[in-house]
Amino acid sequence: MKDNLQNHIDDFLEYLYAIRGYSEQTIITYEVVLGQMVKKCEFYEDSGKQILDIMALRLSIASNNKRTITKKLSAIRSFVRYLDDHRGITVKLIGDASIKVPQTLPKPIEEDYIQEVLAEANLAEKLLISMLYGLGLRISELSSLELSQISQSWIEIIGKGNKSRQLPLMPYLQNLILKYRETHTPKKYLFEKGGSPLNSAQLRYKVDKLFKAQGIKATPHQLRHSFATHLLNNGARISDVSELLGHSSMATTQVYTKLASAKKLDEYMKAHPLVK
Repeated sequence: MKDNLQNHIDDFLEYLYAIRGYSEQTIITYEVVLGQMVKKCEFYEDSGKQILDIMALRLSIASNNKRTITKKLSAIRSFVRYLDDHRGITVKLIGDASIKVPQTLPKPIEEDYIQEVLAEANLAEKLLISMLYGLGLRISELSSLELSQISQSWIEIIGKGNKSRQLPLMPYLQNLILKYRETHTPKKYLFEKGGSPLNSAQLRYKVDKLFKAQGIKATPHQLRHSFATHLLNNGARISDVSELLGHSSMATTQVYTKLASAKKLDEYMKAHPLVK
């Protein structure tokens, strides 16, 4: 049975490379994981059903980092789906119960770094960075933002699940938007080309390029994290920040309070006389 399983794995890896266009490094990663699976698993037939029991593998990798375990299980599940979708072989997978991966704290960008980038940016670039950092927008929300959603002092954002939220425009952004519209005369979308909105990938590329020019690695999502973290560090209420971000639950925003607390602890450890 395991010889048969190895043949299916070879076909799967070829499919990932030739059809899905996965990189060689990714293929190697899958090959290593599935090789471990073959050595440890039990593959058998029971009452006409194909069974793949990976409990022994789970035990052997129990000491691995939780993210590593999760990635390995994901590779195995992809293989099982491939068998079902492309080979017509339905396999019951035993021992693939998910594990809870601890949430990684987002890494905000230092305020000084953002100011450095803004100082070197042209008008359009300055508006792009300021909309993400000044309003905490998701890149997809900014990409689809229409001029009709912007009033003089408020902006309407359509977020996840088509939920709408109203965000106040600070005078700095009001003036920036006005200058940009006078100079670039967009027709329908704030950021557009040929009448169509610039997509998320295009905007993300611009952000990446701007920060790289200053020797900083940053993403649009980090600017959103920075928006939340800097507000909390400066005394904003978590309920208000949660509403501004468009979170459906305040628990989602709680992760930023951990960052704020960590920063306060670090400042305390540096400032207290007994530390010196």
